[in-house]
Amino acid sequence: MTPHSLAEFADRINELIPDIARVFFKRPTDALFKGKITLPQFFVLCFLQKQGQMRMTDVARFLGVTTAAATGGVDRLVKGGYLTRVFDPKDRRIIKVKLSAKGSETVQKVIQQRRQMIMDIFGRLSDNDREQYLAILSRVHAVLTDQNRTQGAHA
Repeated sequence: MTPHSLAEFADRINELIPDIARVFFKRPTDALFKGKITLPQFFVLCFLQKQGQMRMTDVARFLGVTTAAATGGVDRLVKGGYLTRVFDPKDRRIIKVKLSAKGSETVQKVIQQRRQMIMDIFGRLSDNDREQYLAILSRVHAVLTDQNRTQGAHA
């Protein structure tokens, strides 16, 4: 196989990633693809599962949107029973959100469904291919998270 130039590599990645993401995220998971919650809302649920109670400004920062935009998505999650609002007893103006039991159960269920789907897909590849893929993906993740930290420090 002839190595691609960096520009050819970028073009090929631009072709592959949208198709991979579309097919991967199209595979059914009960909550996500029956119209109950959107993918960004699911990301919020996962974020809150890791972080616990969070202020709306933290949720907005995580999503990279305004607090007003984040509030709309959070409102739908609260109405759906996935999140609850928690008021600070010392300052009622401070509102945090946290996962409800339904939200936590939904995250666990989707993660299990995704895990099985990943096993089905990557079970068709060799152990070596999976290890190489994971190593490269981990390095890409490190570059992206380091880049985000660097950009956040300059913002």
